[in-house]
Amino acid sequence: MKATINAKIKRRESFRPFAPSVLKEDAPLYFCQEVNSPFMMHVVRIRPEWRQKIPSVTHIDGTGRLQTVDKESNARYYHLISEVKKRTGVGMVLNTSFNENEPIVDHPAQAVSCFLRTDMDSLVIGRYIVSKPRYG
Repeated sequence: MKATINAKIKRRESFRPFAPSVLKEDAPLYFCQEVNSPFMMHVVRIRPEWRQKIPSVTHIDGTGRLQTVDKESNARYYHLISEVKKRTGVGMVLNTSFNENEPIVDHPAQAVSCFLRTDMDSLVIGRYIVSKPRYG
């Protein structure tokens, strides 16, 4: 997944890690420390038994820059991660800043611009999903 995102969107060095966004109540299952980190302010050790299962968000030293997500502060993102958990058994998604070697996207026009100039498959803004056609 890291290679795909770097090739299609980020166009950055392969060693730069991505972050895990995890349901707050599931964080102790995946991480050694129990910390609330809604703004990705903490780097914590990933439990050894999970490192191979979530390699795209595991740094080379076995840590991850954690973002905990709770229903009260971010209901839509919480619901998305909950749906991923129902399908995969893992209550976590890969998170990265929305940009292509430029300042982080700050409004919809910048999001659309980044979407159009990269090989991103789909763009979600609020309730709207825009996908690029794929030709075989």
